[in-house]
Amino acid sequence: MSLGNATRSEFTKQFTTVGWWVIGIILVAYLLMFAVGLGAAVGASASGSIPGGQPIPLPADQVAPWIYSLAASSGYVLPLLFGTLMVTSEFRHKLIVPTLLANPRRGVVLSSKLIVGVVMGAIYGVVAIASTIAGGGGMLAVFGQQTALDSTDTWALAGRVVLALILWTLVGIGVGSVIRNQVAAIVVVLAFTQFVEPVVRMAGMFVDQLQAPLQYLPGAASDALVGHSLLAIAGDAGASTDTPAWWVGALVLTGYAVLLTVIGTVTTWRRDID
Repeated sequence: MSLGNATRSEFTKQFTTVGWWVIGIILVAYLLMFAVGLGAAVGASASGSIPGGQPIPLPADQVAPWIYSLAASSGYVLPLLFGTLMVTSEFRHKLIVPTLLANPRRGVVLSSKLIVGVVMGAIYGVVAIASTIAGGGGMLAVFGQQTALDSTDTWALAGRVVLALILWTLVGIGVGSVIRNQVAAIVVVLAFTQFVEPVVRMAGMFVDQLQAPLQYLPGAASDALVGHSLLAIAGDAGASTDTPAWWVGALVLTGYAVLLTVIGTVTTWRRDID
């Protein structure tokens, strides 16, 4: 089977199951709720609607882009999980057997997943940035705050968010290729993204020697790519200028996707299917 046929088959697998749109609905609901809540809180505080409210430690023209960046800094785990499930679901439900019987060229099968991952990551990226702009930008407008939607920088940010979620989907495919047990892969993804890396990065804010190397963790690279970070704001470093350039973050995140995929190629994808 050619790469084109394998890719069409992979698209059919994804779009004839409920997983992709369930993840999409959760992504939209989560980001809308988060963006609306944060936009309302920031907008109300900045407009004086909350007596004694403390303004966010960012210039006024950076508040809206920071809220929009939630699409990547908080929503990335769902495309990451989707990419992981693209691989692990086939092994868990033994669908990999007919797949490899139809196309025994395992490199072609994996390549088709990566191509579909790019498309699905782009879809999730567009949906995610649209959700944060609609929710967060809408609430800022209600309170008379800057939405920054007339700025080319905002739309450049939107493009970087889409790129980030594409790369996170590919990282997920790499994770699924290395850890083909679905439960184990999900646990590893959630534990690392929701606990291990955030705790390590927060601790690194208090140790100068760790700040530079920690910038090359996956989540930190994603934040550098997008240009804004929830953790940076939490650490009162929202205007930090020593973070890597966006293209460095893109290269680092790409490197994680490539490394994990290569490891999976020489391990999982060469093993016998039991």
